[in-house]
This record gives sequence, structure tokens and C-alpha cells, in this order.
Amino acid sequence: MKKAGSFVAVVLAADRTTRDPITQHTGAACKALAPVCGTPMILRVLNALEASDQVKSIILCGPPESVLADCPELQQRIDAGRVTWLPNLDSPSRSALKGFEQIEDSTPILLTTADHALLTPAIVQHFLQESQTDECDATVGLVKYEDIIAAFPKAKRTVTKLRDGGFCGCNLFTFNHCGRDLVSLWRQAEDLRKRPWRLIAQILGPWTVIRYLFGLLTLEQALQAVSVKTGIRVKGVMLPYPQAGIDVDKVEDLRLAESVLTESIPPDQP
Repeated sequence: MKKAGSFVAVVLAADRTTRDPITQHTGAACKALAPVCGTPMILRVLNALEASDQVKSIILCGPPESVLADCPELQQRIDAGRVTWLPNLDSPSRSALKGFEQIEDSTPILLTTADHALLTPAIVQHFLQESQTDECDATVGLVKYEDIIAAFPKAKRTVTKLRDGGFCGCNLFTFNHCGRDLVSLWRQAEDLRKRPWRLIAQILGPWTVIRYLFGLLTLEQALQAVSVKTGIRVKGVMLPYPQAGIDVDKVEDLRLAESVLTESIPPDQP
């Protein structure tokens, strides 16, 4: 898409529900502030983004202003201008669109979420480097399901099963100006993310969903079909980092994230 240092990152940091299991388990004011190995997960995401020389600024959509005081370090970053905070709206897609509206049309966008507790600078760098091409308008980060299971045998993830394998999303996306129109499709997807065949049917028609149900649809064919239907060129970026496919939605995810982080910390570090 663009050269290094040109992306604006938009981070979604609002709870989807008032009874979020992570919030209830940890007692945090909201999910984004829940500690993972002692550090609020939103700070882990912001640290990974700030460490990338391809991200020039960060917009944070949520958490609610009423809970910012529960995380003094986050409030300090906002006050210092390191992060631009926006109030979240009533759905992730609308919050994302609000964030997009703050960004010049010529500026490419990286979109991610505050529950990406295992996000690292290396993952960000790899994804953005692979996304910088004039041949697409939007990219989506993906991990092969077999790679996740090989690394984390007990992990339970939502899988899209295609002819060339199972794929898991990574909550990592990029958009150029034309690609931003995919947010309208996202609004349709928000209630159907656990039923990918219904989303495919609504967006791409019955023939494509039949191919999907009978295991005849490949990843490239699926993305090409989206591109043809919408006029938006979409590219899948396969990530060689299994942890990129682990977001913290459930208590089991939290325990998995903490075990991964604990194992990756050298013995002489806290």
C-alpha cells in the first residue's frame, strides 16, 4: 500500500457485551483493561504498535471515558498525545468507521483490537510489509488452523474450512481509501461471524455458498469472489505466527495467553 511509517492504526477497545466473560473473571472495568500477566491487554497492543516504524499514529476507539481512570498509564498516553481517544459507538463496525473518518483519504489504515494480547512488533511488521502492495485495496491477516493447533493443541478457535485448509482470522486488517468501503460488509458480518456460510450466501450468492458447503471453495477463490462482487481488491496475508490467531475472548483464551507470555519471558526478567 504505502511506504514505512505511513499507517495510522485504529484500535477497537470497547466491550461487546455488558457481561463480558473476561471482565467478569478479572474484575477489570472493561475487557481492554483486563490484566494479562499483570499488564492491561490494551497496553500490550499499543506497545506492539508503537514499536513498529510503519505506524505513525494510533487512534483508540473506546474504552468508555468513565473507565480510563482505572488505567493511569493509558490516560497518560492519551493526555500526552501518543494515542488519540474516541468514544466507542454501538458496534465494532460503527466504531471503526468513526475512527476512519478522522484519517485522510490518502492514508492507509491498520485496524486491530484491544484483545490481541499476544500481538508483537514482529507480527505487526510482517503483516504491514506483506500488505504494502498496489495490487490490493484491503488485506486480512490469517493463520492456518493447523499451525495454531500444532502450537497450541488445546486452543479452540473459529475456523473457516475451505478446500485448501482451515483458516483463522487474526483481527488484523489494512485498508486504503477504496478498501474502506468494506466496512459496510462488516456490518453484515457482525451478527454472522460464527456462521460464515450465511455471510457468504448474503454477499456472494447461492452458487458460491454451495461450493463452500461442498468443500470446493479455496481461499483465493473466496477472496476473488469478494473482489468481483464489491469492486474492492482483497488480499489474504498468511502469518507465520500461530499466536497471531489467539485473541482473548474467553477465560480459556486468557489462560492460554498468559501461559504463552510466561514461557516467552527469560528467567532473569520479571
